Amino acid sequence: QVELVESGGGLVQRGQSLTLSCSDKKGGFGYVVVAWYRQPPGKEREYVASITYNSDATYYSDSVKGRFTISRDNAKKTAYLLMKDLKPDDTATYYCNYGLQSGNTMIPVGAWGQGTQVTVSS
Repeated sequence: QVELVESGGGLVQRGQSLTLSCSDKKGGFGYVVVAWYRQPPGKEREYVASITYNSDATYYSDSVKGRFTISRDNAKKTAYLLMKDLKPDDTATYYCNYGLQSGNTMIPVGAWGQGTQVTVSS
């Protein structure tokens, strides 16, 4: 069964913005950290950002810090990733997951969804 559903991706020009959404269909977001990952073409999946249950702490990879903002709405069981000033290097399939924060990354626990594609043209 589907556990995590990502949406909101698309084709945008350099400098534009997108907001991604991640819907938790099985309750896995409850009382755990939520994170976004991305997988550029031909590369491994990489950590992007994460947020604690009460949104009292956020974490970002150096490549997106200052441009991306992660948030969550626990009542809606949804996480978001606001991406500003997008660059061609941000082109990737974006995934969400949940789990345990460990240093500057998160250990994913949930099953991976299909992700949502973000393509940034120059």
